[in-house]
Formats: sequence, C-alpha cells, structure tokens
Amino acid sequence: MRILVVEDIAETRRWLCAIVEEVFGGAQILQAETLRQARVLLEQPQDLALIDLGLPDGSGLDLLRQIRDSRAATICVVTTVLGDDASVVGALSAGAQGYLLKENPASLLAHQLRQIHLGLPALSPSIARRIMEHFSLTGPSAPPTHGLTDRETEVLALISRGLRNSEVARELGLAETTVASYIKSIYGKLGISSRAEASWHATRLGLNRDGMGPRRG
Repeated sequence: MRILVVEDIAETRRWLCAIVEEVFGGAQILQAETLRQARVLLEQPQDLALIDLGLPDGSGLDLLRQIRDSRAATICVVTTVLGDDASVVGALSAGAQGYLLKENPASLLAHQLRQIHLGLPALSPSIARRIMEHFSLTGPSAPPTHGLTDRETEVLALISRGLRNSEVARELGLAETTVASYIKSIYGKLGISSRAEASWHATRLGLNRDGMGPRRG
C-alpha cells in the first residue's frame, strides 16, 4: 500500500506519518511539503492521500481536483485545522472522501482512518455533524428521490452501507461495470462526487438499512 502525506509543517507531518504507520503497518509512506512536490509524487499511483488544505504554493483543493479529474483510485482524506462550512463543502466538492481535523487526538484520527478498510468515510465527529446540519439547512428542494430510478436507489442504499462495487454487484446480481455506471448516474443526478456525500444523501432520502429504498405505503 502506498500512502502520500501532504503537509508543510515538519512536526505535524511526522505526527501524521506516525498515525498512518500505526494504522497501515508496512505501508510505503511518501511525504510532500508543497503542492508541487505532491504533484510529482502523484505521477505514481497512490492508494491513500492525506492532504492539508493550506500549502505554501497553493491550496490542497487544487490537488484534490487533480486527483478527481485524473480518475485515479486514490482515496483522498483532508487533514486540516479548518472546520468551517466553506472549507468542508469545498473539499468534498473537489473530491475529498474524508475530512479530519488535526486538533483531534491521534487516537481518534487513527480510529477514523481504520474505517477506510470498511468502506466508510474518515470524518471527525464534529465535521460529520456540520455536514448533516449543512444538508438539512441548504439541501435542494427537489423531489425526495431526486429522479433516481428504483435500481439507482438500491445501489445508493448499498454503497451508503459501505459496500464496494464488487459487493453491490454480487448483492444485486449485476456486472461490476454496470454498478459503476449506476453510481456515475447517481452522482450526476445528486450533484455529488464521493461516497461520503452519497451516504449523507441516502440518510436524507430515508433509505433502509436492508439496502432497499424508502418503503412505500
């Protein structure tokens, strides 16, 4: 496993690398202090990237967009001190699949990073609450299903439970490529770009834990 840690403060970078080593023992950990260094390292595939938003030569948002647009399989988790709505929503829109605050203790960050293996987003608790509040106050007033088909609703419910594409395919008896196509359609209809956002929308739509859509009377 290859992991990139992008952080300009040396002490904080060492702290993050120690957490990563604890969680993903044996992983190859690469480090970058600047946006430019990170872009060079990203020329090689990375499984996970921890990205600070405030870098000396630019914004971590630019790096998130680069990874998203390249369609790389890299899981991107923001590690920052910025917990305001604009920073959180901006990062998620740019492709972040997790958001951790560096003010949290190492044990909490380690716990959140371990959830990645389960297909769950790595989110600091306070960030998860802010996101839920944001969507509850500013969510679109479109019809509850946002135009999703029954099959798309089923797929959304399953990925919100943390299932990977291959697991969703087995659950529904579909080809994995077909599942990927459904997810692309879901993202387009909901205006989202990550599984973390998909999970929050699934909650807002009242999807059931059994993988099916809202029950109809």
